[in-house]
Amino acid sequence: MEKNVVRDLVRNIGRDIVRDIVQLTVTLMLLGALLGCSKPPQTPTAETPQPTGLESIPAPDPSKYPPLSNMAHWQNPYFVVREDGIGFVDLSNREIHLLKPEEIPAELVSLPSSAWPYGRVVLVAQAVPNNPTQQTKADLRKNRALLLGTLKELDVQFREAP
Repeated sequence: MEKNVVRDLVRNIGRDIVRDIVQLTVTLMLLGALLGCSKPPQTPTAETPQPTGLESIPAPDPSKYPPLSNMAHWQNPYFVVREDGIGFVDLSNREIHLLKPEEIPAELVSLPSSAWPYGRVVLVAQAVPNNPTQQTKADLRKNRALLLGTLKELDVQFREAP
């Protein structure tokens, strides 16, 4: 009788081992299939720049800029940051046209390529407020930030007016 008990015990242990091996094999196969079907990790890609309409304008060429002491001869687009908005200087008559920040891209794109003799760079000046209160200073800072942010989005460099 002891032989039968030992034989049954060995048979049960053998079945348990075979069952465990089969389960492990199936589990590993399923895991392998899942890993094989999963997407590889995405590497961060550089953000594709959106077309701005200014791509045909060449990069800025500082060697063409007038000296800082003589910015009156600046020939590229020219902005004046004001407390009440952003002024775009019409170089033909020196009139300032007040723009909303969202109008800046269209204004720059509408210019002919001849308006960019120094490349894709603009002059930025800041108006001196008539009444320099904390609020007017804050408005100037806000308008300046909006202008510079828009220029960055358009890949347009800027030069500070003295």
